[in-house]
Amino acid sequence: MTRATGPIALALLLALALPAAAVPAPPGAVRAYDTPDDDGLSITLEWALSPSDSGTALDGYVISRAAAGSDSFQPLAQLPRGNAFYHDNEAETGAAYVYRVAAVDRGGEVSQPAASGEVRAREQWFKAGKVNALVGTLLFVFLALLFIDRAKRGKRYIRHIPGLDAVEEAVGRATEMGRPILYVLGFSTISDVATIAGLNILGQVARKTAEYETPLVVPTNDYIVHTVATEVVKQAYAGSGRPDLFNHDSVFFLTSDQMGYAAGVSGVIARDRPATNLFMGMFYAESLVMSEAGAATGAIQIAGTDAINQLPFFITSCDYTLIAEEFYAASAYLSQDPLLVGGVKGQDFMKLIIVALVLAGSIWMLATRGDWFSSLFAIN
Repeated sequence: MTRATGPIALALLLALALPAAAVPAPPGAVRAYDTPDDDGLSITLEWALSPSDSGTALDGYVISRAAAGSDSFQPLAQLPRGNAFYHDNEAETGAAYVYRVAAVDRGGEVSQPAASGEVRAREQWFKAGKVNALVGTLLFVFLALLFIDRAKRGKRYIRHIPGLDAVEEAVGRATEMGRPILYVLGFSTISDVATIAGLNILGQVARKTAEYETPLVVPTNDYIVHTVATEVVKQAYAGSGRPDLFNHDSVFFLTSDQMGYAAGVSGVIARDRPATNLFMGMFYAESLVMSEAGAATGAIQIAGTDAINQLPFFITSCDYTLIAEEFYAASAYLSQDPLLVGGVKGQDFMKLIIVALVLAGSIWMLATRGDWFSSLFAIN
């Protein structure tokens, strides 16, 4: 043996003497299938755990994916050991895929992969996990139609609300005094449900002002709200048979600045001294500024809002205040439209059913210590 070959022979002997690195056992058969009740963008994988999973040397599983007929597999995720379930939520609807799952140990050794068959993601037209939502919707529709039918037959469902009963009195007082009615839609956009409720009430108030030929003043702070409010008042006058009384200048844009709007409304109150001030919509810090300015003139003031933080100020400075549900039901109350009245009654009845189910479910779960009842309301 020469000096040159000595080190090489020694290295070969050492390599043969050392044990080879153990490769983890591959996982069992991989099952890939379209995820049920989805929108067609998900595929579910399941596999049997590798025999090496019971030891501590295994690190986890590597999931890869390739288009059907291609050998170009792209890694998707690596899961810790003990996992045998994976959702591929990045699949394309109708595209065919093949998946591979391989075990990997802490040293980075990767097992032979276990492959799935070809699979496609498909969109389902009906999601079974939302049957409870469908049942609840159908129940609400049935109740609404039932109460609408009864309302058409003259059944009165909404209790007397003093603040709304006072609207006609307030309009009559303004007519007798020859002074206008101020209607403030709050300081929010058309996307706010309180603004929409305020616009509904505005339509009913405008009908009464058209009937009594009373001037109506509507300052706005949003250009979309301004456009809608103008159309609501215009249609109300036309529906009352007095389109000639509608004045485009009665609905006007004031400013989009919060305190500037409050100051502008206060100025209108001070100059025009309306006999009735109606504040209906979403309000913030400007509420007290405007309502106090109206209270100082001795006007009848009626407010309605779902802004909890502003209710104390309206209750203090206004004659009547509509709180939350009263505010939402105001348009149905004033118009007595069977569609609106029946809808409100249907909503209230559905709320009673939900409250009863919550109480019954709570008692059931406390008594049985099971979650069967709550699972009826889970949306998967």
